[in-house]
Amino acid sequence: MEVTTRFLVVTLLLSFAATSYGSVTLSSLNGTALIVRVTETNNQVLKAGKDSITVAWEFNQSYPAGTDSVYKTVKVKLCFAPISQKDRKWRETLDLLKKDKTCSKKIDARPYSASNNKVTWTIEKDVPTGTYFVRVYAFNEHSAEVAYGQNTNTEKNTNLFKVQAITGRSVSLDIASVCFSAFSIVSLAGFFYMEKRKGKSSK
Repeated sequence: MEVTTRFLVVTLLLSFAATSYGSVTLSSLNGTALIVRVTETNNQVLKAGKDSITVAWEFNQSYPAGTDSVYKTVKVKLCFAPISQKDRKWRETLDLLKKDKTCSKKIDARPYSASNNKVTWTIEKDVPTGTYFVRVYAFNEHSAEVAYGQNTNTEKNTNLFKVQAITGRSVSLDIASVCFSAFSIVSLAGFFYMEKRKGKSSK
């Protein structure tokens, strides 16, 4: 009982400190408080704008009851794996969360629930080609991060999935291009015909 009380007090103090100073760091958070699963993993290649992923998460029951009492909301985010961050400063991982660029795409946001959480998300068309994982952040009543969970390990090299961005031209764009080309040819032919008639009239 005493251990449980101490754990809750420490959690509350960390939450208060993070909120007071506005400088929450990833390393200060409990990264195993939430268990996160993604159906599409093992390096599957998914197409942006077409395929979807299903994310499920729950509170890690190995922690004492009441540990999640400060969790009020959650945000589910799509995150770049290290292999897709290499030589890309705009995707770099920083411990200070307000500057971190690992998880820039929001998948879902909702009030916190300890279990039975699931969302199916169609990968948006603007998601770039890359290798990804999913992280779920828990926030307190002051909208400060207090814990998280992710569907990969600490090194972020397991249970990853790949996204292929939209490339090339669509069928509708091809049709529009053909129509525009045909119109241009007809217009050009008409122009030469009118110029030829003007020439004959002037003679």
